[in-house]
Amino acid sequence: MTHDKGCCGSVCQCFFEYATPKILVIRSKKVGTVNRLIQALIIAYVIGYVCVLKRGYQDTDSVISSVTTKVKGIALTDTPDLGLRVWDVADYVIPPQVPPTPEEEEESSFFVLTNMIITPNQTQSHCPEVPGLNCSWTCTLDADCTPGLKDVRGNGVQTGNCVNYNATVKTCEVLAWCPLESEEVNMTMPPMLADAENFTVLIKNNIRYPKFNFNKRNILPHITRDYLTHCIYNATTDPDCPIFTLKYIVSAAQEDFQTMAMLGGVIGIQIRWDCDLDMPASWCIPRYSFRRLDNKDPENNVAPGYNFRFAKYYKTANDVEVRTLIKGFGIRFDVMVFGEAGKFSIVPMLLNIGAGLALLGVVTVVCDWIVLTFMKKKHQYAEEKYSYVDDFGLLSETAE
Repeated sequence: MTHDKGCCGSVCQCFFEYATPKILVIRSKKVGTVNRLIQALIIAYVIGYVCVLKRGYQDTDSVISSVTTKVKGIALTDTPDLGLRVWDVADYVIPPQVPPTPEEEEESSFFVLTNMIITPNQTQSHCPEVPGLNCSWTCTLDADCTPGLKDVRGNGVQTGNCVNYNATVKTCEVLAWCPLESEEVNMTMPPMLADAENFTVLIKNNIRYPKFNFNKRNILPHITRDYLTHCIYNATTDPDCPIFTLKYIVSAAQEDFQTMAMLGGVIGIQIRWDCDLDMPASWCIPRYSFRRLDNKDPENNVAPGYNFRFAKYYKTANDVEVRTLIKGFGIRFDVMVFGEAGKFSIVPMLLNIGAGLALLGVVTVVCDWIVLTFMKKKHQYAEEKYSYVDDFGLLSETAE
């Protein structure tokens, strides 16, 4: 019986093929060495890297955290505007330390006032606009001013009058809180609250790994109330103390506190909880690190630091409302908590080991490629490795 090989001799024949495994033992020191070397590398990767270093035998969970802070400290200032004054936590921590809302807990931050510009005894009245902020505010005639104009960058509503700001400059008069704030920070003087570097902050951090029902806080079990009354955190001598001086935090972020206190900034307090729950719970402890978060680029120093304005209001004996305006500069501290916990579980262990051992199939592919490409007897190996059997003849003999 004859067979038409027109189609089956090309694409159709390849489609209707079945390959059965065939073991070909090649006695070669070169190929054998490559084979064992690759096997050893894969086994070392599975055992050493996946299982030991990356703990591939563990199930993992991400940390859930809450943070509360409490700042303490006293500062003494003597200024022309305020005179001799003592500052306590209610004055320099803004906003006041009240129980945070759930949204504020996510931020876990606090702000400490370090420097300020004070404009006392402001009342609702008429005064000249501050020159220099906007060229349209300077004038020579009343016609240069627009009555009722409310410039978002200005300090009040223009009255339409051009008045003397000083002996040489005229500006448009405005209805506003007068006198207007016009001072700039004097960088040659120390910050007003220079003593803020000695303030301390107690950071209370509670963490939970819900998958493993594991809870802990950074005030460790061996810490007593008496210990908290005198301890100060130091990474070398006192790493378990949860009380930090602001100067230490800023210094650990590679910044100078007095310099940063002039215009303010943002410091990140990072707490990392990486816990191996197969080990004793006492081994799960927080690790602290600190870094500056706001941009400090000497080539792009527009609007540096961190500041905002707030006012304190009161009334005089004549029932006139008066306020003291304060432009406050300070340091915002953001507490950020990271972490991952792992615990032994048979499922991830089998998955990681299985995935690693599956790589052993690469050994056969590499060795076959070497043998069939670079060996002197590659054609002989090819003939021994691949055998072709045509089943058309077998089918014909069965049919007869």
